Amino acid sequence: MNTHHLLVQFVTWFVLCYFILLNGGYLLLNLLSLRTLHRKGQEEMLDDLPRAYSGLEPPVSILVPAYNEEASIAASVRSMLQLTYSEYEVVVVNDGSKDGTLEVLKREFGLLPFPEAYRRQIPTREIRAIYRSTRFPNLRVIDKFNGGKADSLNAGINAARYPLFCGVDADSVLQRDSLERVTQPFLRDPTVVATGGTIRIANGCEVSGGFLTRVGLPRNPWALLQVVEYLRAFLFGRLGWSAVNGMLIISGAFGVFRKDAVVSVGGYRPDTIGEDMELIVRLHRLLRARRQPYRIEFVPDPVCWTEAPEDFKTLKNQRIRWQRGLAESLNANWGLMFSRNGGVPGWLAFPFMLLFEWLGPLVEVGGYLFMIVSFLAGDISWQAFSTFMFVAIGLGILLSASGLLLEEMSFHIYPRGKQLLALGVVVLVENLGYRQLNTWWRLVGLFRWAMQKEATWGTMARKGSFADKP
Repeated sequence: MNTHHLLVQFVTWFVLCYFILLNGGYLLLNLLSLRTLHRKGQEEMLDDLPRAYSGLEPPVSILVPAYNEEASIAASVRSMLQLTYSEYEVVVVNDGSKDGTLEVLKREFGLLPFPEAYRRQIPTREIRAIYRSTRFPNLRVIDKFNGGKADSLNAGINAARYPLFCGVDADSVLQRDSLERVTQPFLRDPTVVATGGTIRIANGCEVSGGFLTRVGLPRNPWALLQVVEYLRAFLFGRLGWSAVNGMLIISGAFGVFRKDAVVSVGGYRPDTIGEDMELIVRLHRLLRARRQPYRIEFVPDPVCWTEAPEDFKTLKNQRIRWQRGLAESLNANWGLMFSRNGGVPGWLAFPFMLLFEWLGPLVEVGGYLFMIVSFLAGDISWQAFSTFMFVAIGLGILLSASGLLLEEMSFHIYPRGKQLLALGVVVLVENLGYRQLNTWWRLVGLFRWAMQKEATWGTMARKGSFADKP
């Protein structure tokens, strides 16, 4: 047996084992999610009882960083102003928008300049003005020079009056009870420092009065593919890690934090485009180094609806930025991995993210190319190639299908038979090109991070697909 054949055999087994571990790891996270959902289902009978506020609910500052969001900012802020929660404020941070975002806010909410003390606990770009709404006493708007999303969030933290703050994207629409649900872990466990809620695709849905009135599926194929992707990766993947206190990311679209904990670690880092993940990984690293008891939880039922990209270019740029943000977050917090007090985050979650999310695109793209070229060259048998295709695509379909099944068993957001049938078709289609395309985009993001190419918060083309209907 020559060296070439031995090398081909070794790489073949390596690629097969890698894809088995990749999909098997996510299937295991789905099983952990199922256990959590079962326990949650036993407690849901309490949700049918009339809700009353005890007065013990911690007040929350909702921070809304906005950059060129004139298409959706009014509907988003209106939804937040109608949340069912005892005490909260909404702080919109206009990050030097070049469109009519500030003008829309002034017109829709009757803003007037309001001089007030501004304590700079975290350094930020200069503040131009602070406005208060004449119609809603709990709404303020901060107008500042452009500094990026992280800088905007830090400015919001400085202005926040309450011990908890909730970071929400400006294109998001919240359910009425989202805030009261996502803050429950803080009441149950005083060591909780952060919680995250479920993000779902709003494209195809209808909004009235700032709230979702009809759930629908997107007609746009790019947005439709993302519905299943969000179920698999953003709902059940994070729920599984949360069960073992190993969640390394809370989406910037919807997360609640203890203000003192975030200020103590320096706030969001403006020099990264993955500020949401980097903050969570840094909280794990520093709080574990201090031996401080803490929990970071994912709450599956508070729903935040957000607009997904509907064109190829915007989606590609978004995924490239996400991958670069992941690389920056892990690279800035190497001290967590295999640290003495690292626990699940340092000994399991960080290595998992390193192998399967950070370096994953390199191995996956290389694996596909190697197996296809080797099969065409006759270096591997059709049995080995078909086994690879089953492991890479078949297990991927199984993973997406299990996510859809868990969704139907637990939340039943899409009740119509046609919707479930459409999602079932998407489960198949998503694994026959879209996931591979996503992997390629992630590889581009990894390359750009390695080359240290400049990246910014950037913009996303808004279709206004869930703006208020007349």
